[in-house]
Amino acid sequence: MELNGTTVVVTGSGGFLGRYVVQQIEGRGAKVIGVRRRDYDLLSRREIDRLLADTQPNALVHLAAVVGGIGANRAEPGRFFYENARMGIEIIDACHVSGVEKICIAGTVCAYPKYTPVPFREDDLWVGYPEETNAPYGLAKKMLLVQAQAYREQYGTNAIYLLPVNLYGPHDNFDLDSGHVIPAMIRKFVDARDAGRPHVELWGDGSPTREFLYVRDAAEAFCLALERYDGPDPVNVGSGREISIHELASIIGRATGYTGEVVWDTTKPNGQPRRQLETSRARQAFQFDAFTPFDQGIDETVSWFENEGRALF
Repeated sequence: MELNGTTVVVTGSGGFLGRYVVQQIEGRGAKVIGVRRRDYDLLSRREIDRLLADTQPNALVHLAAVVGGIGANRAEPGRFFYENARMGIEIIDACHVSGVEKICIAGTVCAYPKYTPVPFREDDLWVGYPEETNAPYGLAKKMLLVQAQAYREQYGTNAIYLLPVNLYGPHDNFDLDSGHVIPAMIRKFVDARDAGRPHVELWGDGSPTREFLYVRDAAEAFCLALERYDGPDPVNVGSGREISIHELASIIGRATGYTGEVVWDTTKPNGQPRRQLETSRARQAFQFDAFTPFDQGIDETVSWFENEGRALF
């Protein structure tokens, strides 16, 4: 798809990834219509139909989701399943009915089974059940892959499905209850540094590993996929670097200038033991490679939080 001159709807445009995807698509000459919950209720089919009638897009990027960390997923598993599944199911069907040329759907690394061989390959998505603390969210998003493939087979719908790893960067959610690991950790370290507290308490034992992708890199991947990929298979989008939570704490401690002790609360869950994606399909399918060094991305995220983000959280 040539984006220049097209109209592209982006759901979740006010979200963390959404703001960057909007910028990248606009930079390619497209007219972008960002959708937030206050504009259209994406849990209502009538509202989704109204959105598509009002905007008549050539393509739609579905990023809107109910998201959060381990605590939020444990507190509201029903909501995380229902709202994510319903939004996606209705959006995909409405795009099919109204004749939208292309749909790009954001999946989640949480869709992978708990004990997936590392690095995670797209063909391993169905080898087991996801990690229990975020399984409802992960399965809801995985059902959108099933729908996209089924609609492609029956109706010829051009729906593609990307599986981004944990994202981080400026404008992330630094709320301690609903934020993911990097922003929550940054906030805890900065607050402890400024208050002179002798230690920071973190969940688990620090042994799990994760892969993180800078949010601007992820936005570039979504644009490249819109332009260059039309296949039925899911595609991992990541950096290819695996890091333990213990090492992450050390990096963030250095970046924030916190010199106190880290105390690990082993009564709290670790989450999935390991996460790292095999990313060769993205490279082959639409020539994406992550380009922001991890330490640089962390420094930029810390700087944004200290200069702008603290007033928001």
